[in-house]
Amino acid sequence: MKIGAYVLTVTEDCPIAGWKLPLVAISHGRGGDFLGHHDTAEALADTGFVAVAINHPGGTARDMSRTDDPSIFLERPADIKQTIDFMLGAWSDSARIDPSRIGFFGFSRGGYTGLVDIGAELSSGKTLRLCEGSPICDQVRKGTPPELVHDPRIKAAVIADPLGIFFAAESFRNVSVPVQLWRSERGGDGVTPENVMDIGGWLPMEPDFHVAPNSQHFDFLAPCSADLAKMAPAICADPARFDRASFHKEFNADVVAFFLKHLGGAPQQ
Repeated sequence: MKIGAYVLTVTEDCPIAGWKLPLVAISHGRGGDFLGHHDTAEALADTGFVAVAINHPGGTARDMSRTDDPSIFLERPADIKQTIDFMLGAWSDSARIDPSRIGFFGFSRGGYTGLVDIGAELSSGKTLRLCEGSPICDQVRKGTPPELVHDPRIKAAVIADPLGIFFAAESFRNVSVPVQLWRSERGGDGVTPENVMDIGGWLPMEPDFHVAPNSQHFDFLAPCSADLAKMAPAICADPARFDRASFHKEFNADVVAFFLKHLGGAPQQ
């Protein structure tokens, strides 16, 4: 199925099979959209997970109006919580989901989003150095940092090349769920390999840590169609000696295996 510049291996409106299914919420990076990780979502759905991906308002490919506003870092975790609320409540097939088996997948700013959702807090010192003249920074200076939204319903998280500039060691004291953490070799878009390594060391529970050899930041996005490669060469061009399609076969298999392990095994029928 072709949707815009994306080509998906899916069937529109196919019926849902099974009950008590696990749910995985997916969060995109800066300037991305809900289809940026469609191959990972397809792999999860093929295995029996319900996969839901959203556009974060103000920070998507079609709406960059607030992408540099610090407030978006407060709203992103709340977006995911509201999405899970919807999937367990107003969604027409909500009864098919097992509310005790909820996972999260996030890339770049989506990785930041997931870390906050599972309990991470901002480091006041780093926050002050990285933003000026905003209500958030003013709150931090006054000793009343903004309250972040966490979601204890999330029981496992896959985090790929997270934006971690707002975090320090003390940020993760309240994180207690298993994490699969991925790092690109070269980083990019504000994410450095060193910072991802730091996050891996700061997490209270040792993460299931992976490094993608020869990769750059955007290689965690789904392999590009010919149309998307023409429209967005910056996110589609891969480094030498890196095959994104081959990598994603292994990447998606590892992501699925992690969620099967930590969300209770194969989906119940």
